[in-house]
Amino acid sequence: MLSAALPQPLRRSLMAALISTPALPALAQFRVEVTGVGLTQLPVAIAPFRGEAQSPQKIAAIVQADLERSGQFRAVDASGVALDETSRPDVALWRQKSADSLATGSVTRLADGRFDVRFRLWDVVRGQDLGGQSFVVSQGDLRLVAHRIADFIYEKLTGERGVFSTRIVYVTKAGTRYSLWVADADGENAQSALSSPEPIISPAWSPNGGQIAYVSFESRKPVVYVHDVATGRRRLIANFRGSNSAPAWAPDGRTLAVTLSRDGASQLYTIDANGGEPRRLMQSAGIDTEPVFSSDGRSIYFVSDRGGAPQIYKVPTTGGNAQRVTFTGTYNISPSISPDGRWLAYISRINGAFKLHVMDLSSGAVSAITDTSADESPSFAPNSRLIVYATQHQGREALMTSTLDGKIKARLAGQGGDIREPDWGPFQKQ
Repeated sequence: MLSAALPQPLRRSLMAALISTPALPALAQFRVEVTGVGLTQLPVAIAPFRGEAQSPQKIAAIVQADLERSGQFRAVDASGVALDETSRPDVALWRQKSADSLATGSVTRLADGRFDVRFRLWDVVRGQDLGGQSFVVSQGDLRLVAHRIADFIYEKLTGERGVFSTRIVYVTKAGTRYSLWVADADGENAQSALSSPEPIISPAWSPNGGQIAYVSFESRKPVVYVHDVATGRRRLIANFRGSNSAPAWAPDGRTLAVTLSRDGASQLYTIDANGGEPRRLMQSAGIDTEPVFSSDGRSIYFVSDRGGAPQIYKVPTTGGNAQRVTFTGTYNISPSISPDGRWLAYISRINGAFKLHVMDLSSGAVSAITDTSADESPSFAPNSRLIVYATQHQGREALMTSTLDGKIKARLAGQGGDIREPDWGPFQKQ
């Protein structure tokens, strides 16, 4: 069987893809369910935007869902309150409601069919106007505007950049068809980038957010492509003898790390992002796979069974001796490094269950942050504050996000289920 020649972590995800039951396409809207309570959450009220009853997208509800999903905010009920960006709120009233801040706004349909969206943010405690923004956009960009409003509020109130206007990529299987989807960070607005009767695995965003590397089995074997998101064009990167798999981008976007079996067992190589002759990183008697670059580009973390069972190691990008990173547990796979370089997320098999873990790279301290048992493919948000991963939840495959401490989780549930291998894209250019 084809999958038998693949490294074990890769084989597991492929086998799951091949034997899973048919599901409906992930064309429909996702439902976001937020659970858990954080230790410190900022109480924020998002008043219904004036005029949004006539809008195809409920801006205030999208903004509120974004902020709640981040784990940093607690929603204060603002239903039934009519305020727009020109209104000066009664701060005493909102203090009584225990809100620290308040967002107000309006949505107006223009004669040319576009929408004028405006909002303002208030510090209720100090009674201060914290600024606002206005947008004139087509109907198709209303969700993006809502995400940018949430980004503005998040940054103003936390001092850190929001990730709500970023995108994720993931894979679905519907019947015998595999699809690669690009969606908003909340899972909505999914657009198909590729559909194939053969498996698609291991999607990975380029650092500039313009391209996705992935593995396709269209040639009846794993081959690495790079796909341009805007044009849909793609180029072949690695189609050497044997298996070509697990692409990962260097932070400068000029190089990919890949796993090739061209010289026997699966080993790590680097290759130019436009293709060419790969360079082998090191000699190993074991199987090396699932590479991922450190945030500074100096190291590559990867999975190897050189010690007898899969563990996570790291090696300098220039090659050399590998250093073991994980020592807790006997089976650790799927490393992901936070963009700020502080955290390692990975999947550990504990008593037969696959669970998401997070390691503080400075101290080596490890925490299990999920209570599910089929977690896979963790990927950090570009601000390093959230992790998206695939899992089985209540009998269905689903995407989840979690804060790093595991206290706040959000389920992004497609109508057909069967969603896997997410990767969170970088910050978008404004």
